[in-house]
Amino acid sequence: MTAIKENSTRNYNKQVSATSCPVTYVMNKIGGHWKPIILYHLSNGSKRYSELKRAIPQITEKMLIQHLKQLQEDDLVLRTAEPIVPPFVTYSLTPAGAKLQPVLNAMAIWGLNDMEERR
Repeated sequence: MTAIKENSTRNYNKQVSATSCPVTYVMNKIGGHWKPIILYHLSNGSKRYSELKRAIPQITEKMLIQHLKQLQEDDLVLRTAEPIVPPFVTYSLTPAGAKLQPVLNAMAIWGLNDMEERR
């Protein structure tokens, strides 16, 4: 995969869009298939990696690790590692991530209603 230059037109347009449109800003943070699902599962409390993997069996290990790192970088998820052997790592929502709970709950309610209507 080729790297995209930091000063490319695409990056510039993406940055301008993210700062001028709140929906684009949110989608840059939680967009994609797995991030909202991970955040939804963490809304019930902190979880270890293996608990998240069991809760979302369809996600690959690579994708779960990658999205957890991205969510950490975006300050939505906090990774806490205990200095013991074997390592004990938990993931939880940051205050910013917790503020997304009403949005995720609204998505879940809409999904349940829409699935029910289509039956």
